[in-house]
Order: sequence, then structure tokens, then C-alpha cells
Amino acid sequence: MRICSLLPSATEVIAALGLSDELVGISHECDYPPAIQTLPIMVEPLVSPQGLTSAEIDRQVRQLVASGQRLYRLNDHLLQQAQPDLILTQDLCHVCAVTPDQLQDALRAMPHQPAILTLNPHTVHDVIDDVERIGEAAGRPEEGHRLAGQLRGRLDAVRTRVQGLSHRPRVVCIEWLSPLYVAGHWVPEMVQLAGGQDVLAQPGSPSRVVTWDEILAAAPDVLIVMPCGFSVERTQAELSQLMRQPGQWALPPALAPHTFLVDASSYFSRPGPRLIDGIELLASLLHPSDQGSIHTSMACRLDSPPHC
Repeated sequence: MRICSLLPSATEVIAALGLSDELVGISHECDYPPAIQTLPIMVEPLVSPQGLTSAEIDRQVRQLVASGQRLYRLNDHLLQQAQPDLILTQDLCHVCAVTPDQLQDALRAMPHQPAILTLNPHTVHDVIDDVERIGEAAGRPEEGHRLAGQLRGRLDAVRTRVQGLSHRPRVVCIEWLSPLYVAGHWVPEMVQLAGGQDVLAQPGSPSRVVTWDEILAAAPDVLIVMPCGFSVERTQAELSQLMRQPGQWALPPALAPHTFLVDASSYFSRPGPRLIDGIELLASLLHPSDQGSIHTSMACRLDSPPHC
């Protein structure tokens, strides 16, 4: 089967199912596992985030949306050349990927109409169910069920670890730095599963803009900073600039040692198998033990040295 994946989370699932060799096209954000990065790129952003701050990215995206322009360019010619049998896409976030109507415009010119699987997860359980859906669509249902079962087993292990804990820390998860957004969709559920309580968002709810005063009024015990698509290093670099500006990120002394920067791109932003890694990471941050250290590429404290 010839498979084109237009979103990185689905690409990760395809690879985990042992189908990397059947991929004939990916999106610009598909970077895991590294072996797939040589494949033809079918989608390119009209706003390149490299070298831009959160505020600059937000401003450019808003300008494009206000003018009625699309945020991504789909390479129709490459897509037709690839002749996919299956295309994996999404309808959850039109700021994150090509929209279904944009894809339909490209498909009208193709003599062979591929199957389309559109994903729209809002919770961790939706994400795991999508693993099975992708397995079915790709002709590997047994592998899909097996991978989903492994992910559910890891979730059960985290539940067992935290179920007897009397203290569930109050948590706020920041998904964007400027303007400030708190994370929604599957992230509040991840916090719950990891033994915390998200005090500004409910599982399945959309991400939303908040003020710094709202964050402080929520009195979190732990602050998790996870700008969508950012690595720990990139988050740390931008935060170090923001915190030098008057009135920005004035952390209470008690909260500063419990503020963590995490690899959002790998473990939180993408609704794929590595969300389970993210839940395991959160459990380690919220309920630390002596079982092992966390690699600084995954998470570090805000007050850690530059570049963690």
C-alpha cells in the first residue's frame, strides 16, 4: 500500500506499525522517527516558525487568517506523482495542518482516488483508538490492536503508580507564550492520568487564552511550560528573553522551583503514541522518586542553566 501522511502523529503510528517503507509522502513537520525524513514533503507552511518568537508567529498567523489565506501550501504535483492509496489527515486544528477542503481540491485532479482517513482526537483515549483506526485503514489491523494494547498497558501502569497517592498537585499547563494559552484537548487528561489536577482546563476542552493574573489566581503547585511544537531548548531561549522584560513572568518564589519546561513537540503537542511518554514524564515530574533521572532533552526546571 502507498501511504501519504500529512500529520506527524499519524506518521509516527505508521512507523510504529512497521509500515515506514510504504510511506510515499509526509508533511514538513514529520520528523520522527528520523529515518522518514528523506521522504517527499507534500505540505509546506506559509508561516515558517524558525527564528520567530511566539508573538511573531501568532501575529503572522492571525494576519493570514484575517485575510482569508490558507496557512499551508499543498504540493498538488508531488501528491499526484506519489499516487497514494491512503492519505492520513486531520480536522482538529486548522492552524496545525492542511484542512480537509484543501485536500479535496487537490484530489479532484487525481485519476485514482485514494482512501482518506481523517483524524480528530480530543482525548488520550481517542488518540489510542486512532492507532487502531490507522491500523485498519493501512491493512494492518492486528498490529494496530497490538500497539494500542501496549499503550493502554502503559497507561494502566501509571494509574497503578499514582492511584494510592493522597496528594494530587494543582497544575497549570501553558501551551503558548505570547499570548498566553493554557493547554486543552488531551493535556488536562494527561495531567489527571499522571496524578495531578489541571486547575484551568478540563479534558477535551479547547486551548484558550488566559492572563498571567488568572494563572497566579489558580494557585498552581506546578507549572508546566509546553509551547506547541517547541523543544525544551527553544522554550528556554524564549522564556529567558521574556523574563527580562518588566512585568513578564513574575513567578512567586514558591512556584519558581516547580516550573518545568518540557519537550512539547515530542510528548504533548502531537496526538500520537508518544503522548504516553508524556504522561509517564508528567508522573515523574509531579511525583518524583529515586527511580531514575529525567533527560534534560525531555524536561528541565526553569531555573536550570542555559540549554539545561
